[in-house]
Amino acid sequence: MMINKPAVAGGLPVRSRMLPLAAAEMTADDIQAVTRVLSDGVLGSGDKVREFETAVAEYVGAKYAVAVSSGAAGLHVALMSAAVGHEDEVITTPLTHPATSNCILYQNGIHTFVDVDPTTYNIDPVKVKYRITGRTQALIPVHFAGNPCELDLLHNLARENNLCVIEDAAHALGGCYKDKQIGALSDLTVFSFSDPQHCYTGEGGIVTTNSEELLEWMLVFRENGLVRDPQKMISPEGPWHKEMQDRGFNYRLTDMQAALGISQLARVEEFIKCRTDIANRYNRALAGHPAIALPQQNPRGRSTWHRYIVTLRIEKLKAGRTEICNAIRAENIEVGVHYLPVFLHPYYLWIGHPDVCTIEGSLCPVAEDLYNRFLTLPLFPSMTDRDVQDVIEAVTRVLNYYLL
Repeated sequence: MMINKPAVAGGLPVRSRMLPLAAAEMTADDIQAVTRVLSDGVLGSGDKVREFETAVAEYVGAKYAVAVSSGAAGLHVALMSAAVGHEDEVITTPLTHPATSNCILYQNGIHTFVDVDPTTYNIDPVKVKYRITGRTQALIPVHFAGNPCELDLLHNLARENNLCVIEDAAHALGGCYKDKQIGALSDLTVFSFSDPQHCYTGEGGIVTTNSEELLEWMLVFRENGLVRDPQKMISPEGPWHKEMQDRGFNYRLTDMQAALGISQLARVEEFIKCRTDIANRYNRALAGHPAIALPQQNPRGRSTWHRYIVTLRIEKLKAGRTEICNAIRAENIEVGVHYLPVFLHPYYLWIGHPDVCTIEGSLCPVAEDLYNRFLTLPLFPSMTDRDVQDVIEAVTRVLNYYLL
């Protein structure tokens, strides 16, 4: 679609049509993989799901993987399998999608938000240390925009306090920490395959673990709490019999989605390389501009560059973030803002939080300040050289126009 609003200074926009913020990468092989499943007539959860689970586990180096209907579902079954329940405290970051902390609410737990590092935008392990209490049961660090967290420090805190670590790696499939793939480093790791992830199943997620006990619990919780294995039943009656042994949910993935995931997984390294190349072009072109700070990646890991997020130096501009966003969109470049700190969403304000009002005036002042200055630029593998150059030209044009 086209934007009718004139570009800055009344000139022609950089592009004639809108460049999207993100887009899934689909090929004929992906489509054929799904249509083969449709032709076979197996539309539910079957052999393709198990094949996808095996493929993901092998790719990240984990012993086990459980495919689920979404990344949010994965976070929920992970928390359930870790036996986090009523009034158990879970520490996480506010700079994330609400699904990260919603799973805590589903378990009637207590969400404790800890502020982020101002350079990496990931949860600050030093601040985590001082928020752990006797009620704390788990940590949910998020690899923000695919940038790996400082897992060593978080794992040390977990060992010292007997905590479960559940990585929210929705953005981080293929990412690494200290040359090791994310997915086999913590008790549980949750990936997302929803649009616009760089491995796409339409909607879907997966949880990886090295623990057979956690695996067994997740399989039960994913299947409405039902047990199908006669050896694990209390009163087996025959091959038709199923027993509900715990509360669970229908969090199953379908074979159609799994087939697409298997096809996409084969190109994850290619996708990450494309994303990295685009991010590097942005870095080179925008470095040194007085109105923005570029995203800083963890030097001890490999980012997947799920998002490219710059931080505006509002004090250098004669316009606010909203006006800047609208001006770039007027150049037919879609931009976004990721993420509103979770505790500022209306629902979280309605339910309240014991620390919303602090001496500093903010629960997590670094996260709030970053959010107010964040600007997300388009980044996806099928962007052409012209697309990338258009983004650079539009952003530079707008920032220069509003520069003090």
